[in-house]
Amino acid sequence: MDWPPITQGAEAPWESWRLPNQADSAWKKGVHTMGRPSKYPPELRERAVRMVQESGRPIRRVAADLGIHHEALRLWVRKAEADGIPAGSRVLPTEVEQELKALRKRNAELERSNQIL
Repeated sequence: MDWPPITQGAEAPWESWRLPNQADSAWKKGVHTMGRPSKYPPELRERAVRMVQESGRPIRRVAADLGIHHEALRLWVRKAEADGIPAGSRVLPTEVEQELKALRKRNAELERSNQIL
């Protein structure tokens, strides 16, 4: 069987379905698309987190009862715990606090100069 010659720059027939590599990715080009909508509704998330916190049952058991993946529930519980900690009592490493302070100062300076313009 004779295959037609592939000319320089022409797309080979098998490349029309290939997955893009990192060089082709939209992320590298600065094009960002919206992600898919959440698989689980917010009400289910809240209910599942509340069940773990109030019952004290293992996350895997609660996840199995509700028909959700245990890792998803684990992440929701960790986020809820982090959100429940008051901002003043959260502890950041000293270097992170210093960087945050410097960035906030720089941001204030830029906002002031932007108002002048």
